[in-house]
Amino acid sequence: MRAFPLGLALLLAAAPARASFLSGETLDTVADWLAIFVLFLVPVIGIVVFWMVHVLPEKIAERRHHPQLAGITTLCLLSLVFGGLLWPLAWLWAFTKPVGYRLAYGTDKGEEYFDEMAEKSRKGTLLREEALHLREDLEAMDARGALPPKLRALKDELERLHAAEAGARAQAPAAAAQSGKAA
Repeated sequence: MRAFPLGLALLLAAAPARASFLSGETLDTVADWLAIFVLFLVPVIGIVVFWMVHVLPEKIAERRHHPQLAGITTLCLLSLVFGGLLWPLAWLWAFTKPVGYRLAYGTDKGEEYFDEMAEKSRKGTLLREEALHLREDLEAMDARGALPPKLRALKDELERLHAAEAGARAQAPAAAAQSGKAA
C-alpha cells in the first residue's frame, strides 16, 4: 500500500515530456527542410543508384572485353524499362564465358579488345606475353576462317614486329662476338 502513494507522488512530480529538442518556429523550419529533402532529393538519389546498379553488367562486360557487349547493353536498358526484371539475366550474361562464340569465331574477346591491343602494340607498351597470347588468338581465328580484314592487318603487323624482334636478338650475339674479336 505504501508503494501506491509513492508512485502517485513520483508520477505527479514528473516534468512534461518533449519529443524534440527544438520548439516553435525552429521545429517548423526543420520539418519543412526535412520534407523538401525527402520529397525531392531522396527520389533523385534513388534513381541515380538504380541507374548505376543497372549499368553494372554493361561495365563488367566492357572490362572483360565480352564479345556480346551490345546485347548486354541492350538488355540493361530493357531492364530499366521493365523495372529491373531482366537485370539478373544481364548480370549472368556479363559473367558467362561465350563458349558458342569461341567455337564459331575462335576467340572469346570482343573487337574492342583487339583494337586496344593493337594500340598498345603501336605504342610499344604491349608485353611479350600479351603479344604471344594475341598472336595465338588471331592465328586460331585465322585457322577457322573468321579473321576480319582489320584483324588480319593486325596479325600481319604483329608478325612483322615478332620477326624484327627475332632478328634483333639474333644480331645481338653476332655483334657481341664481333666486338670480342676486335678487342
